[in-house]
Amino acid sequence: MALYIFSDAHLGAGRGEHDEAKLANIARLFELVKADGDRLVILGDLFDFWFEYKHAIPKEHHEMLFMLRDLTRRGIAVDYISGNHDFWMDDYFEAQLKVAVHRDSLDLDYAGRKLHLIHGDGLAPADKGYRILKCILRNRFNIWLYRKLPPDWAIPLAKWVSGSSREYTSQRDPVFAPDYQAYAEQKLKTGYDIVAIGHLHIPIRKEFDGGVYVNTGDFIGHFSYARLDDRGITLEFLRDEADV
Repeated sequence: MALYIFSDAHLGAGRGEHDEAKLANIARLFELVKADGDRLVILGDLFDFWFEYKHAIPKEHHEMLFMLRDLTRRGIAVDYISGNHDFWMDDYFEAQLKVAVHRDSLDLDYAGRKLHLIHGDGLAPADKGYRILKCILRNRFNIWLYRKLPPDWAIPLAKWVSGSSREYTSQRDPVFAPDYQAYAEQKLKTGYDIVAIGHLHIPIRKEFDGGVYVNTGDFIGHFSYARLDDRGITLEFLRDEADV
């Protein structure tokens, strides 16, 4: 059996046909998971924006939610590490989809390896402005206040802010790529065999003396993912259907 890891689809961003293409490729990945996987880890930013009210969720992502529930019904464990675009989760994923939600990072043992998995936003020491913003956005009181806005106001506003944030970070985050590698290398020195990070949208697999650092890239243009079995971890890409 195998563990699959992917991140950064940003569903809901851009044109509808682009989302349909991303969903189709996620469906193809899930077929691979069903074939030989027993666990899937989503490393954040599956959605470009996600927010839960007590009695409401964004309706545009129903197909993705059905796909996740299908996996858990088949007995495949699904873990969701929240990213910087989808951290406003409450209990919907765990209660309704049986998907385990992790607010920051996840450490686990799989196939004889010790893994550290994290989305990665704010890892760069020089990214002090975002670190402050992250604390503000994840403050429980601020989340409570935001829920007082009607969904028809709050969701469009948040989508606009999310799009602006994505444009800003897409230009800035590649500059911080060496910091992510340094973070991974330090974690490997503490006893982990594999460190997997998302957020950068840059597929990376790099071996160190102590283990392997993988950045899962994205499911926007690269359609890259990591796969771990008893032989080790690989960074793989969905081939164009014309090549299959």
